[in-house]
Amino acid sequence: MRKIIGVLLMVMTVCWSLSAQDLGVHQQSTTYEWPSDQKVLEKLDQWQDLKFGMIIHWGLYAVPGIIESWALCSEDWINRPDSMGYCEYKSWYWGLSKEFNPVKFDPEQWADAADQAGMKYLVFTTKHHDGYNMFDTQQTDFKVTNGPFADHPKANVAKYVFDAFRAKDFMIGAYYSKPDWHSQDFWWDKYSTPNRNVNYDIRKFPERWNRFKTFAYNQIQELMTDYGSVDILWLDGGWVRPRETVNEEVLSWGAPIPEWDQKIDLPKIADMARQKQPGLLIVDRTVHGPYENYQTPERSIPSKQLTYPWESCITLGSNWGFVPNEKLKSPTKVVHDLVEIVAKGGSLLLGVGPRPDGTLDTKVIERLKVIGEWLEANGDAIYNTRLADFYQDGEVFFTKGKNKETYAVARLTEGEPVPATIRWSGNLPAKGSDLILLATGEKVKWKMDGDQVVVTVPKSFRKSHAEYPALAFSIQPNL
Repeated sequence: MRKIIGVLLMVMTVCWSLSAQDLGVHQQSTTYEWPSDQKVLEKLDQWQDLKFGMIIHWGLYAVPGIIESWALCSEDWINRPDSMGYCEYKSWYWGLSKEFNPVKFDPEQWADAADQAGMKYLVFTTKHHDGYNMFDTQQTDFKVTNGPFADHPKANVAKYVFDAFRAKDFMIGAYYSKPDWHSQDFWWDKYSTPNRNVNYDIRKFPERWNRFKTFAYNQIQELMTDYGSVDILWLDGGWVRPRETVNEEVLSWGAPIPEWDQKIDLPKIADMARQKQPGLLIVDRTVHGPYENYQTPERSIPSKQLTYPWESCITLGSNWGFVPNEKLKSPTKVVHDLVEIVAKGGSLLLGVGPRPDGTLDTKVIERLKVIGEWLEANGDAIYNTRLADFYQDGEVFFTKGKNKETYAVARLTEGEPVPATIRWSGNLPAKGSDLILLATGEKVKWKMDGDQVVVTVPKSFRKSHAEYPALAFSIQPNL
């Protein structure tokens, strides 16, 4: 029966993830408030240099290979097997904790793959909405260290993930879901669970909600205390928020918003967390204000350049977690997204999901390697850059180095040969300037054609590269 359920759920997973996105599960905030803490500003500037990170979703949902957590939520966009009642489904899902046994868990493989891809920071799901903890929390027994994996030497998964990526000099981000659908203080069995929100009136049962706030505080305190240096606290579940922050974007999610605040105490949490991790970036997703240190548009790229910090979180496949045999984006598609995101002032957080045995799929590793090869040659146009005043002319995007050097990155059509020339308007080289093709380090020929520069791509490069994601040029004035 479990195998049949798993197969049915895998078939529907792609539809679910797209439906969630269509409903705007995580809309981008419409305003931004700069931090006032100088250490946070310094960390934010360091983070803005990195440009490319990995977000890893891994938990119970990897066992059957289904969409993460959301099938537990009883909203009208969710599909589950018709043969199962809702309570039966919940019981089946919670029971996966007795099967999750990733005996090949290899965080060093993950870190190596991310490093080869040219990534510079990590966000790891310590707990998703389903409430299953990927760290050795003392607040609940619903955790990876209380099950068939408990006796493994790396059972405290988050610790070893953070250690492996820290050894590669990555910034470390702890993803933490504010809602917890397994907790009786969030979804109380006394009542039904009609949507993603807390399922009881917290005005009538304040002691229960206060217990939940204490639970969240204590878990975050554990993460900030026992798991080494942490740079980012990435808080998901933006519907857990103060009532005054509800706006049209939130209402468009489709889930009813309660008439009461369902906030946890972010000022108290932030004060504690930053005492333990000075300069910590806090990303309270979609809740604009002092605890959303950068914005996180999901599966999308803003239509224009933004002057404050932000990050597009986008999946390598269609889903955040592992789904067998799913179609992955091509390396060219990822490079194209990265180029556009960086030119518009953001960073790309690319989502991958390890298999239930604890390893990354070979196809994922292969794609990441190709992306990294492009960045190895062209990274000067990506890393440590900031906004160019004029940032796009068609498929050519522009960035500025910290020393004010200008880079032009031309996205090439996937599946077609490298063209003989590249042309663009705006950010034109001054007379006598050198244009350097970053992929080879050689000077290239260029000329003006009216209000456009026409750059000749060396024949030797075109012959040796049948296809290439994008050509990056450094414009160097002849001083």
